[in-house]
Amino acid sequence: MVVPYDPRWPRLYREEKRRILEAVGQKVMVVEHIGSTAVPGSGAKPIVDIMAGVLQSADAGDCLPPLQPLGYDDVTPQPGNPEWYCCLGKYTHAPEKATPYHLHLVRFMSDHWERHLLFRDFLRTHAEVAQQYYELKKKLAAEHGSDREGYTEAKTSFIESVVLQARRVLRTVRAP
Repeated sequence: MVVPYDPRWPRLYREEKRRILEAVGQKVMVVEHIGSTAVPGSGAKPIVDIMAGVLQSADAGDCLPPLQPLGYDDVTPQPGNPEWYCCLGKYTHAPEKATPYHLHLVRFMSDHWERHLLFRDFLRTHAEVAQQYYELKKKLAAEHGSDREGYTEAKTSFIESVVLQARRVLRTVRAP
């Protein structure tokens, strides 16, 4: 289900970031709000995606026990990806806290890290592209229903094209 932008998303992110850093701040380099909930005005699945940069997989593993009391009890390892260690899910069922969170533990400054930030930042500065992405997500959500993998895979070519555009812009800006 893709919903219109909720102005509470940035505040929910900031509150959750504070809790995450209190629990695992010694292992985490940086915490970022990623995904469509991090793009003002863009609709999204109502899941606040958070990316925390760690130096190595052992640091990601060390984060798991202290994150459990915060409600991160759904851990999905990402085997075979040396840059993305795991995604943790936190789901609350209280009506006033219906927004779930996904916390991605990622190797800090890796290509995976950079791609998420390039995509987010490009959408933040290109409203027309953010709107195209929102429309695509609504269409794909209707087509794929509860098939999360199919929905995610169907967005890949659009995301790749945006990341490529963002890299071109970045190279142009950095050029002497």
